Amino acid sequence: MQGNQDIRAAAAARRHLIETKDVGDPFEALSKKFGQHADLTLDKIKEVEEKTAENAAFTQDLAQQFSSLGRRGGFDFGSSGSETWGEQFVANNQLKSFAEDRSRPGRFRMEVKATLTNGPDSAGAMVRPTRDRDITTMSRQQPTIRDLLSVVEVSGNSVEYVNQTQRPTAAAPVAETALKPESAMVLELVTVQTRVIAHWIPASRQILEDAPQLRDLIDTELRDGLREAEELQILAGDGVSPNLHGLIPQATAYVDPLALAGPTQIDTIATAILQNSLANEPADGVVLHPSDFMAMRLLKDNDGKYILGAPGSEVAPRLFGLPVVQTTAMPKGDFLVGRFAAAATIYDRWLPSVTVSTEHADFFTRNMVAILAEERLALAVKKPRALTYGQFPAPAP
Repeated sequence: MQGNQDIRAAAAARRHLIETKDVGDPFEALSKKFGQHADLTLDKIKEVEEKTAENAAFTQDLAQQFSSLGRRGGFDFGSSGSETWGEQFVANNQLKSFAEDRSRPGRFRMEVKATLTNGPDSAGAMVRPTRDRDITTMSRQQPTIRDLLSVVEVSGNSVEYVNQTQRPTAAAPVAETALKPESAMVLELVTVQTRVIAHWIPASRQILEDAPQLRDLIDTELRDGLREAEELQILAGDGVSPNLHGLIPQATAYVDPLALAGPTQIDTIATAILQNSLANEPADGVVLHPSDFMAMRLLKDNDGKYILGAPGSEVAPRLFGLPVVQTTAMPKGDFLVGRFAAAATIYDRWLPSVTVSTEHADFFTRNMVAILAEERLALAVKKPRALTYGQFPAPAP
């Protein structure tokens, strides 16, 4: 087809030369004609390019404005159930082709998937509330008692240890040729069983896949729930299956060795520390309810000065050189003084873990999952005399 056009153009030029042979130089006239046509063509091309550039700039600016509607405020809103107009607009492949094609002027038209309404499934979804990424969780107890004790990992379902119940104490000076005294030492084999602490929650599979932050939250909350239950068991478990046998039920009862009259709370802690020392088990820590430690913190001398330090100063929670562990797992008004590392050992059979499974009831067919957190451990209180437990005296009326 291009060849035919070239032939026709050449024939037309020949006729033009013949018809204008008496009108000046035909080649000069032809050159002038072609020059005028070329100038006109260049002007048209320039006009088209300017319009194309304007359309491309307008399209790009419009796309950015639509896109910004879904991100205003700098937060990730998540899925609203359907795409907004702006999301549909900028995601359309024809828009990209239109913006890149500068060879000709034109327009880009796209049909949105729904009519304009205030509903969340149409353009109304473009006006969405700002969603903060942070999730406000409920307050929870900070576990602390485990850190006071010795911890050993084991592989069996039970733990055996040898405990000495009687010391050889008959040693004495012996006269020449006299019969030497015989001492007795009694050892016993003690077995403690590992116990499982666990809890689980149901959740939809879609939530776990679409909200990684929620999954992390569940993982953290479940693990913290285990730690809180563990702390209560370590302190106060009654030993009846499936409970652990805790520190408080096996501790030695507090009896004031100095028989002080009208002791303060600080006096009581001092004499409890003394009781441990008299049992040859020097204490290395104190466990209190936060309210009781604050009551001690507020005690003043005769000059009105705080005994444990000024309110504006940072005071480490210590009494008589020993660290004070504050936990709401300890009953208010009670205290536990001990040589904790030597008194008891935690045996970890399963470290805390979180498992997700569809193998529960009809969860598989409902696209549900069970999220299980569990641990398995044993607790051995080897030296009850190394723990002193008691209550603060009632304040004077």
